Amino acid sequence: MSRWPVTGVGAVASVGDDPDEIFRNLCDGRSGIGTLRGFNRDWYNADHLYEVDNRASRGADTVGRASALLAEAIGQALRDAGLPEDLRGIPVLIGTGLRELRSLELWWRDGADFDAARMHFGTALRERFGADDTHTISNACSASLYALALGIDLLECQECDTVVVAGVDVITESMFGLSDRLQLDPPDRLRPFDRDRKGTVMGEGASAVVLRRTPEPGQGAMYGWVRGVGVNCDAFHATAPDPGGIALAIREAHTRAGVKPEDVDLVMVHGTGTPLNDAAEATALADVYGQHISGPLMSGVKSMTGHTSGASGVLSLIVALKAMREQRVPPITGLDHPAPETDGFRLVRGEAVPAPVRLAQVDAFGFGGINAVAVVEAAK
Repeated sequence: MSRWPVTGVGAVASVGDDPDEIFRNLCDGRSGIGTLRGFNRDWYNADHLYEVDNRASRGADTVGRASALLAEAIGQALRDAGLPEDLRGIPVLIGTGLRELRSLELWWRDGADFDAARMHFGTALRERFGADDTHTISNACSASLYALALGIDLLECQECDTVVVAGVDVITESMFGLSDRLQLDPPDRLRPFDRDRKGTVMGEGASAVVLRRTPEPGQGAMYGWVRGVGVNCDAFHATAPDPGGIALAIREAHTRAGVKPEDVDLVMVHGTGTPLNDAAEATALADVYGQHISGPLMSGVKSMTGHTSGASGVLSLIVALKAMREQRVPPITGLDHPAPETDGFRLVRGEAVPAPVRLAQVDAFGFGGINAVAVVEAAK
C-alpha cells in the first residue's frame, strides 16, 4: 500500500466557480439546475439542466467551452498547489465522455470556425500551459477516476514527480437530444436513491487535482492522500450496470488502499438517479459492507450538480477532501423517500451534517460496465 498527496484542487460546475464555492453551496443545499440555456428549447421535451452559466447569451453556444472549463479547473489546481502555469514535462491526464463534441456540432451545423486538432484537449492545454504530455481517457462516467488510476501508476513507477488529473464534459445537443427521446416524461431534477426518481439530468463541469511525489514544505495545500484506486470493465451490458462488477471494483479499491469496509467513514456515491444505476450501486454496497453497511455516511453531489459525466469522479473526490478538511458532509437533496434497496444506509439527506471523516470512498461507474472506485485519506 502506498499513498499519494493531493496538493491542489480546482473545479467549475453549475453550483460554483471554484471548489470552495461549490462545497459551500452543496452544504447549503443549493442546486445548479435551471432552464435550458444552450439549445432551442422548442425542439425538446426536457427543459431542465445543470449548466455552467458562462454563455454570452441564452442559446448562443460557442466553440471550445469544454476546453475553456478544463483550462480553468487546471489553472485553479496549479495555483492552489503553488505551481506556475507551466506544464512542460508534467503528465496531464484528462477523463471525458464527449471531449469537444459540442464544438464539432457547431462546426457541422452552423459553420463555426473549428478544426479536428481541437477535438482533443492537447492543443488548448499546450497553448495555455505549454503542456507537452497530455492524455485523454474517454471512459464514460468513470473517466476521471480512470485517469486518476493512471496518474497513480505513473507516480508508483517513478515516471514523474508531479501529475495533473482532470475531468471535463459539457452538454452536447446530440446527447441531450438522445436523452430527450428516451425520457418521454423527463425528470425536472436528479433525485439519487429516491423511490420516485425518474432518471438522470445532465450537468456541465470540470475538475482537476495535482498530485506530487514529494511536496515541498510550505508549497501549496495538503488536502489528503489517495490511498488506492480500483478499476475494472465487467462488460455486462452497454447501459445496465452489474452489481457484481461494481462490488469487485470496490473491493479492489479497498485492497489497494489496505482498508476494510468498517474503516470507511464516508462513501461518495455515483448516484445518477436512474433506477438501474442506483439499484446496482446500492446492491453492491450492501454486498461489500455487509454487517457494516450502517457505518459510513453516504452522500453524493449529482442532486445539485447534475451528472457531469467525465468530470464527476474527480469532482466527487474533491468534495470528499473538502468534507475531510471541514468535517462537514453535504447532503443529497430531493431524497424524500429512500428506495428500499438503501435500507440500513446512513444517507445524508436534507442538510449537511458535521462529521469527522478520515477515510472516504469515491464511486464512479460508466456505460459498458466501466467501474472505478478511489479511496482517499484525510491529511491529518
